[in-house]
Amino acid sequence: MIKDFVNFIREKGVIGLAVGIIVGGAVTAFVNSIVTNLVNPIIGALIGKGENLSAYTYTVPHTAITFGWGSFVSDLITFITILLVIYLIFVKSPINKLDKPKEK
Repeated sequence: MIKDFVNFIREKGVIGLAVGIIVGGAVTAFVNSIVTNLVNPIIGALIGKGENLSAYTYTVPHTAITFGWGSFVSDLITFITILLVIYLIFVKSPINKLDKPKEK
């Protein structure tokens, strides 16, 4: 049973998957920091109301409904930046070409 388990780990690339998840978490934390500490203050300075985008909201008149559009924009920027980083690492990276066999 242990031999089968070890073969499963080797054949299915479980260790590579675990490393990918850990690296993905680190990239996410890095991108969140960039967006929160660099991008949001720049956008806030351009808008001219402050440096934290999550503070920007819209309250519908005569109701208690509030839309946190600043947080949404911040999360959207984070999402797009993470997608860009993943694209650059897995599609455009020279490391990606090392795994492919040479064509004749």
